[in-house]
This record gives sequence, C-alpha cells and structure tokens, in this order.
Amino acid sequence: MSAPAPSQSSSTATRIVIAGAGPAAQALVAQLDRARFTGTITVLSNRDDAPEELLELAMLPQVSVRFGQPASHIDAANRTVATADGMEFAYDQLVIATGSAPVASPVEGAAQCLSYATIDDAPRVAKGVQKVALELGRRPVGILVGTGAAAGQAEAVLRAKGVRPIRTTARPAAIVPAVVSGPASRVSASAVVFEDGSSMTGDLVVLAEERVSRDGLAASAGLQTAAAGGIVISRDYRTSVPGIWAIGDAAAFDGVRLGLLVAAASAAGTCATQLLSAASAAPALQAAA
Repeated sequence: MSAPAPSQSSSTATRIVIAGAGPAAQALVAQLDRARFTGTITVLSNRDDAPEELLELAMLPQVSVRFGQPASHIDAANRTVATADGMEFAYDQLVIATGSAPVASPVEGAAQCLSYATIDDAPRVAKGVQKVALELGRRPVGILVGTGAAAGQAEAVLRAKGVRPIRTTARPAAIVPAVVSGPASRVSASAVVFEDGSSMTGDLVVLAEERVSRDGLAASAGLQTAAAGGIVISRDYRTSVPGIWAIGDAAAFDGVRLGLLVAAASAAGTCATQLLSAASAAPALQAAA
C-alpha cells in the first residue's frame, strides 16, 4: 500500500489521538506527515524510555508523544481518552494500536534467537538466516519453536531462504546461543533445551510462539472484540464505534490478528487515507448541522 496522496483539506482543528507507540503507530504518524495532515496528533506511549524512532516523530510540529502515559480509559460518548496518570485528551478520531503480548512468559535466552510474531518480522528473519548461511558456507538447519499461524508463516520464510526447518511444538526451558570461534559474531542461537534435559541442536533458532491482542482498552469502552482476541475491524480499519479505528496487532480481521495478515506500513497507509477523508468531511457535516 502506497502512502496517501498529499492533502491540504484536513481541518486544522482535527485532533487524532493514537493509543500505542509501536511499529503500527509509528507508521501511521509517518503516513499522516507525508500526507501533510494539518491537525494535531497525540501519541500515548506506555514506554518510559525514548527510542530514536519515537524521538524523530516527536520532533514533527504537529505531533506530541506522551512517553510513559499509556491510555487507560476511553469515553467514546464524549470522545476523550484518559491516561493511567489522570491526563485526559480530547479526540476527533482515535486510533488504537496497542499491539499484542506473548501468551506465556519469555523463554530463558529468547533475546539471543530470531523471533517471529507478525508479517513485518519476515524480512528481519530472512536477513538473520542469510547471515548465518554466509558464515557457515552451507544451507543452515533451523529449529522452529511454536504452533499456530505465526509458526506457519515463519516456516514458510525459512524454507524460502533455504533453511531446513526442524519444528517443535514443545516449549523449551531455555535457548542456548551458538559458540562461534574467530571474529564472526552470530545473531542467533543454536539449540533449545527442554524441561526433561533433552535438547535439539541446529544452526539457528526461531521462536514463533502464540500471542494475544491487547484489546482490553477497547473492550472496556464497548468496542466489539473477536472471540479469539483482537478488536474487530472492517476492511477500512473502522471499529464498531464511530470515530475509533484500530491497526496493528491489537486489531483482528475475520478472527485473525491483523499483524499476521497485513504489514504495518500497508495498514497505516490505508488507515491514514480514511482518517484524512474523515477530517475533510467533518467541517461539511458541522456546517450542514
């Protein structure tokens, strides 16, 4: 999905609030900026730190990033969002991009292996595989941990990159990093160890465990959620409540986590177009009233 065409027609009074500050939220802010959105954008982040990508967005004149101020309550009737520390923000359009969370606690050593949670992880996993293959000078053997759609997508990526995947649905107790001699440094792990002491060894490990959409904020505001989790959206990212949209892994389309279906940049592009249209239509509706 390409970026929306530049538009000067959005009202300067239009207030967009984004609950969440992950990849989908960042992509949406970038798309709105490219489209020359002239209203205000408030990003409510649950992160206390200030990563570089968020700092860059915060420097945009129309953007305010509230670090460490996650959205905690939505008043859809009055179109306001409250944060955990008691701040309140009025909105004309609200986008929920709160992402997803692992179902289980992290596996020991998980930070040292490749992970797959959404379709946006495919290029990163492919790049990691390519690096290992170059170091080894042969086709790698990969251990894939996980079940469900994410694991299925990860297996397809591994096979496409020439990896011989060995898949296990048993959850390991730990992931062991590769021991590499010489100047080479490998960003992967080479073995998994299970609770009974048994292990599986390969050239790299990919963790693709189940995740659940963070939809509690939306559910508490009366938005429709899917049975398996996730904010129910239409094809244009509208939720069941007017003025509220959802993108990224917090959303679900046809019962599937959106992050497994649509890349963040593509979802952001479509949602940005819809937000700009809504902002343009608002003055006309107010005049007609």
